[in-house]
This record gives sequence, C-alpha cells and structure tokens, in this order.
Amino acid sequence: MYEGIIQDLIDELGRLPGVGPKSAQRIAFHIIASDRVDVTRLAEVLKTVKERVKFCTTCGNISEEDLCRICRDPRRDNTSICVVEESKDVIAIEKTREFKGKYHVLGGAISPIDGIGPENLRIKELMSRLAATEISEIIIATDPNLEGEATATYLTRLIKPLGIKVSRLASGLPVGGDLEYADEITLGRAFEGRRSYDN
Repeated sequence: MYEGIIQDLIDELGRLPGVGPKSAQRIAFHIIASDRVDVTRLAEVLKTVKERVKFCTTCGNISEEDLCRICRDPRRDNTSICVVEESKDVIAIEKTREFKGKYHVLGGAISPIDGIGPENLRIKELMSRLAATEISEIIIATDPNLEGEATATYLTRLIKPLGIKVSRLASGLPVGGDLEYADEITLGRAFEGRRSYDN
C-alpha cells in the first residue's frame, strides 16, 4: 500500500478493464516517471474524449457526431443490419471488409447474473428501426458465449415474427485448436455450421 495520491492513482487505474493490481502499479509508476508534457497530453486527450465522443443516435456506435461514419455513408446497404454487443465489435467486423450494411450496437449482452436484462440493452431502439425502415436481414453477431447465445435467442424470437430473415455468424473451432480444449458451445456451433465435401 502506498500513501495518498499515489495509491489513489493505482486504485483508479485498477478499475480499468483488464488492468490488475500489478499492472495498475506499473502504469502508475510509468506516469509518475514520465515527462510532465506527456502526462498533460494524456490528461487532455482523456478530457476531450469525454467531452466530444457520444453514441450515434441511430445505431449506438461511438461517434463525434450525432450520426456515426457508417450511418452517414450513402454507399452502405440499408436493408441489412448486423447486431453487435459493443462498438469494438463494429471495428472487428469492418476490418474483414465483408459486411456492407449497417450496424446496431446493443451496449452489452443479456446476463441475469450481472443484472443485465433486455431492458438494459438497446433492443427497443432496434425494434423501432425495424418498424421504420425496409430491412430484409438481421445478422446477429453477439459473442459465442452463454450471454451472447442468450441474447441471440431472445432477439431471434422477437424478430422472426416480423418476417425478417435472421442469421447468426458462423463460429466453431479455431484453426490450430485441439478438440479436447473446446467448450461445449464452440463444439456445438462447429457441428451446426459443418460443411460437406463434394467429391
């Protein structure tokens, strides 16, 4: 335990996702040892991000404007929406250059253990978008874990009666992985998404 402001800094850094006590301490001492100009620049960027970055009013992606870059792009396919949990998922999908439609960011996944139900996500906003526009396909790209599967199932039950095609991203075994280390969900999805070899 350190004293005063040093411990406060370590505690605050430790609250960041993926930063444990040792990492928080390492980062804190790096900041303390850094040049004042570098620390001031970091502080200014953090402050500016909180002032300028907001969520797109249509899809919920992060943006500096009311509409994000993707929602503003007239070349995107307006008939297809890919539903993701977080903004970082949009970036991951965009890197593939495979999807040309629009997105909808839920802001998380259904997780009763964490007290997150459908009412805590941007599901109502998604349903409003579906009612107001001509959407022919919803691609559900939630994480392939229990929470993601629960969210995908919930969304499918809501959307199917609207006559809109609902699909789920294929997932399965990673290249170079061993079957014995795969969890039940991954193996199950691998079986569902299996392909036949044509002779």
